[in-house]
Amino acid sequence: MKINKIMFIKNKSSLYLIASAMLLASCTAPRIAGTWQITNYETNTGDGQEIKLANIGSLQFKKNNTGKKQINYSVLQNKVEDNNPFKWVGGTESITISGKGTELNKTWIIVEDGKKYQKWKSTDGGSTVQILELKKQ
Repeated sequence: MKINKIMFIKNKSSLYLIASAMLLASCTAPRIAGTWQITNYETNTGDGQEIKLANIGSLQFKKNNTGKKQINYSVLQNKVEDNNPFKWVGGTESITISGKGTELNKTWIIVEDGKKYQKWKSTDGGSTVQILELKKQ
């Protein structure tokens, strides 16, 4: 009888541990899930060149780690349009967007992580820094 009680307690403890791990793993998805307006997109090169763009489109993040870009802007007579789907993986410190389309497909460091406002930074592997500011719709 004592052995069965111990097994029951171990199984119950394991169940709580698994449920807690699943809850923690899903914490990022609800915050990022939804449609985010790209209010500012900034590129700073190491040699002092700076490009700032406002309201270039939106990113829609779904809870199943997929999403859709709706981006449209022009820089120096170069038109950029990206309405491609993407996949994303994220945590509390960074988010990675992968798929076809613009230079937004990369790993971004989450600098500010609010329910309605996010600020992300990334580099091109060199001296260029990109900044995204997002506002939840």
